[in-house]
Amino acid sequence: MNFSKKSCRIFKQATQDYHVTDHVDATIQNPYEVKSIEFYLYLKNWIDAVQWHLEDIIRNPEIEPVEALAIKRRIDHSNQDRTDLVELIDSYFLDQYKDTTVLPDATLNTESPAWAIDRLSILMLKIYHMQQEVNRPDASPEHKAQCEKKLAVLLEQEQDLSTALDQLLADIEAGRKYMKVYKQMKMYNDPALNPVLYGKK
Repeated sequence: MNFSKKSCRIFKQATQDYHVTDHVDATIQNPYEVKSIEFYLYLKNWIDAVQWHLEDIIRNPEIEPVEALAIKRRIDHSNQDRTDLVELIDSYFLDQYKDTTVLPDATLNTESPAWAIDRLSILMLKIYHMQQEVNRPDASPEHKAQCEKKLAVLLEQEQDLSTALDQLLADIEAGRKYMKVYKQMKMYNDPALNPVLYGKK
C-alpha cells in the first residue's frame, strides 16, 4: 500500500471515530502503537477534527465573549500541537531516507512531505463534511446539487494530492529530490518573542 492510501485510510478512520461522539472534548482512543507513523497520522487527523469543530463553535454569532476567548486560546494551542506533529512526521521521513544518496541534480520541493500530509488530513475532513451536506435531509435540492459539485472537486483534489505526495516520496527515495525541513518558529506563542507576552511598551 502506498503512503497516501495508508494516510487516507487512517484519516477517514479517525474522522469517523471522532464523529461517533461529535464532541470537541471526546477522549481520543488511538488504536495504533504509540510512536508509530500510524499513531501519528491518526492523532494528526483527530487534532484537525477537533479544531474544525472549534472553528465552527467560535463563529456562533450568539457566543459569549468569555467563551469565545477561551476557544480562541484553545485553537491557538491546537495550532501549535498541529505544527509540532507535522514536524514530528517530517522527522520520521528524514530518518526513513537518511541513507539515500542524493543525486547531483536533485531539487528541493516547495513543501515537505508532512505538510502535504497535513493538507491531505484536512481534505479528508472537508470531504466528510461535504458528504454530510449532500445527505442532509432538511437541505433543498439546490443546496444538495451545489454540494455534490463541490464534493466532486474535493474527491478530484484527493486523487491529485495523493498522487503528488507519493511522487514526492518516490523522488526523495530515489535521490531526485531532497528534504530540507525548517521549523515553523511561531512567534505568537513564545513568551520570549511575542511583545505582548514579554511586556514591551
